[in-house]
Amino acid sequence: MQSASDAADLSVIEMVSHFANYYENPKNVDQVIKDVGLTEKLNAKVHELSGGQRRRLDVALGIIGSPELLFLDEPTTGFDPEARRSFWDLIRTLKQEGTTILLTTHYLDEAQELADRVGVINNGQLIEVATPSTLGGRNNAPAKVMWVENGVSKEILTSNPTEEVIRLNQHFNGQIPELQVLRPNLEEIYLRMIGELK
Repeated sequence: MQSASDAADLSVIEMVSHFANYYENPKNVDQVIKDVGLTEKLNAKVHELSGGQRRRLDVALGIIGSPELLFLDEPTTGFDPEARRSFWDLIRTLKQEGTTILLTTHYLDEAQELADRVGVINNGQLIEVATPSTLGGRNNAPAKVMWVENGVSKEILTSNPTEEVIRLNQHFNGQIPELQVLRPNLEEIYLRMIGELK
């Protein structure tokens, strides 16, 4: 992906418009700028943008040509939470339009939210490729069932959470206080896979 820092004296609109000219069927320039969240910076010079805004501009340059395949390397680094969520919406839209996206990220919530398949690399070796829900046996990992009884938080690990919830339901006559059933999240599975969490 071309970096926006290569033409720091151009404005956002000039930069995206310039790159749109390289493609036979580019996306709409104004829409791309809106999609990456830079409408308010339309006339700002590239060198005036914050680090996160420059990353958004880099993404705009990457998608202006309606690519079939898009490589994104840590695209949300430096984004605030709202900008990250907006970017996730953009990724979902690109996927729906048929773009294949290879996304590298250290944000495992991002991988869990966006990926159809996740690959885990440790020490330069590809350990596993699977869906986020099945990676590292996540779908079969024991679940944590948590509730409150007599003002005390309780929890158990179980391979059959449904059975445990039924038992608790009978014990509490249908109202289990503060019930939660949780499987390990992707970060916990990842840490187990690379040997940093037992």
